[in-house]
Amino acid sequence: MSNELDYLSGRVVAGRLSRRDFLGRAAALGVSAAVANTLLASAARAQSPVRGGILRAGLQGGESTNSLDPALNLSQVTFSFGKLWGEYLVRLTPTNELEYLIAEELNASDDAKTWTLKVRDGIEFHNGKTVTAEDVAATIERHADAKSQSGALGILGNIKGIKASGKEVIFTLAGPDADFPYLMADYHLPIQPNGGKDDPNAGISAGPYKVAVNEPGVRHGGERFANYWRGDKAGHADQVEIVVINDATARLAALQGGQVHMINRVEPKVVDLVKRIAGVSIENAAGKGFYPFNMFCDTAPFDNNDLRMALKLAMDREQMLQTILFGYGSVGNDFPINGAYPLFPDDVEQRAFDPEKAAELYKKSGHSGSILLRTSDVAFPGAVDAAQLYQQSCAKAGITIEIKREPGDGYWSEVWNKQPFSLSYWGGRATQDQMYSTGYVSTADWNDTRFKRPEFDKMLLTARSELDEAKRKSIYRDMAVIMRDEGGLIVPFFNEFIDAVASDKVGGYTKTPIGEQMDGYALAECWLNA
Repeated sequence: MSNELDYLSGRVVAGRLSRRDFLGRAAALGVSAAVANTLLASAARAQSPVRGGILRAGLQGGESTNSLDPALNLSQVTFSFGKLWGEYLVRLTPTNELEYLIAEELNASDDAKTWTLKVRDGIEFHNGKTVTAEDVAATIERHADAKSQSGALGILGNIKGIKASGKEVIFTLAGPDADFPYLMADYHLPIQPNGGKDDPNAGISAGPYKVAVNEPGVRHGGERFANYWRGDKAGHADQVEIVVINDATARLAALQGGQVHMINRVEPKVVDLVKRIAGVSIENAAGKGFYPFNMFCDTAPFDNNDLRMALKLAMDREQMLQTILFGYGSVGNDFPINGAYPLFPDDVEQRAFDPEKAAELYKKSGHSGSILLRTSDVAFPGAVDAAQLYQQSCAKAGITIEIKREPGDGYWSEVWNKQPFSLSYWGGRATQDQMYSTGYVSTADWNDTRFKRPEFDKMLLTARSELDEAKRKSIYRDMAVIMRDEGGLIVPFFNEFIDAVASDKVGGYTKTPIGEQMDGYALAECWLNA
């Protein structure tokens, strides 16, 4: 209860929850008005933003091949930098609700096939131009075009028409979609002048910081945008900087040495040690993120489902969870959805380690010889160790895994989604529909298992247009079983996001299950204490 009240009081201070609603929720939890008001006062003192200084983060997930084009955002550095200079139509709150930004409102027709978005007045781009409905329409048009190679392409396929009219943008969908507003929170979709069609790499949007430094694979920096429309709700530091530090030990050393104020991807095996460091706090949150082993379903030998199933049954998930994540997560079941999603199918049988059955299916597949698995330190914390542990469990089934350790620089551009068996990570998405649409429909640009099943695609469209939640949940269950039993996805575990923050120097950090580094907003919304 204490954690919930702390979170709620923080939302009041941040202007995202009214005082009346806070007191109402506190009363429902059995807390008196006097105690609730004391909590609010304490939160206000602790959460009063301070202006000035240079706020720095040391992040894993940056490469020399990174681009400012948000369509091509692949990893954590571009994701977080985009949240600094980019401004979005909507964003997700820690409770998976929508907060409206450039979009002042989004309203649906009765059949949920037409959505009308109203653009908020008075928002300015970094180049001095006003954000218009035409800019919004052009942004979505660009990302919905396959030529853009946008990571958001899969979720925009249902749009058949976009029209700007005055302050409104009207979206016409091929089929009903009650979750359409959630799609607009995708991190590839910051609004750009003319949608970025003129220069997608310009790094111009309407976020709290203007791009000042862009050295891919090294560092990225921003200067506060004086005309940011949300005033003092973000952009507290004079400057922000992301230092790319892909090595976990070096990242922690930079935090300890005061070179950076926060880091991501703290390795679970050192969490207890980090907790002992004076002035440093561990900020961990369970959410929708998972660390998969990806097999291309259309590439030998993984085009044989007996082989895929053998590799799934050869995974000792409980051992993997405890050895690699030290319990900071939960076991996976070979589909990309967990209990953090509404309508999660909780009655799907949990897959267990079964080396005997795995050996039987491996023999049935007809494959012989070793199987090459690619991994890298940047795939996820402990990824190399995870590959080696998997190699050992596969050996118990008579399956030989050859591990190739790839360099971090270039892993996301040259290995992930290009090589047939590799380790990866996903941060999860707002809804089940969005998760499946982004990575598992046949036409998705980020279909990193090459799982292409027309009937699966059809089921997704049916679920999207089904407004009866019980029926929708049933469809999602059937989809999960198909992916679990026939897909190319091995999900040993869902992870917790584990950041570390110099809490004696930084204020305003708020845990969120949506993603690490406050879903990418940490540098934008935290501040340096005076």
